[in-house]
Amino acid sequence: MGTIIKGLLTINEIYCSIQGESTYAGRRCVFVRLTACDLRCSWCDTEYAFYEGRKRSIDEVLAEVERLDCSLVELTGGEPLLQDEVYPLMQSLLDRGRTVLLETGGHRSTTRVPEAVVTILDVKCPGSGESHRNEWSNLERLRPHDEVKFVVKDRQDYEFAREVMAKFQIADRVSAIHLSPVHGVLDLRSLSEWVLEDRLPARVQAQLHKYIWDPATRGV
Repeated sequence: MGTIIKGLLTINEIYCSIQGESTYAGRRCVFVRLTACDLRCSWCDTEYAFYEGRKRSIDEVLAEVERLDCSLVELTGGEPLLQDEVYPLMQSLLDRGRTVLLETGGHRSTTRVPEAVVTILDVKCPGSGESHRNEWSNLERLRPHDEVKFVVKDRQDYEFAREVMAKFQIADRVSAIHLSPVHGVLDLRSLSEWVLEDRLPARVQAQLHKYIWDPATRGV
């Protein structure tokens, strides 16, 4: 028998779908969505993850990921870094040969995130209502394989993202920067034209899953 890993996590859902964001977009991916978030972004599309979920052991989660048989796994939420047991879960997934993505809101310290995990740091813009919560020291800890995301609601958000990119020289320190328009609020064309005009070293990111399925569909 394998080593039993102690610890409980509150899990909202585990499912396999097409990765809709990041440089891994379009790939088959297992999503482990953890319950709870201490942010209330104005554009949040996963409010059901604030409270819904049940306790599951790390071994149960690993077994479910194994059953879904996919090399790419993303830990998302909610906010995954609110739960201490997420760290041994990430390491256990790495030890089993998985490529592990961590989608985090940017307000919780990434100090304890295992080195091999691909951190996708979501820097909050003013339109989210939570930009005052950004933990700026996380930008100093970015590694070459990490990625940064800005969800952009309007021109003010775009200019904020542009300034943060320059101030922290993010383009020189990560594998990709993503500018993602708030779905149904800012159109892709406007954001694309701003990026072209400013020659920004960033990717305009559409949330692929919201174009494949209805944006309100869960488990995709």
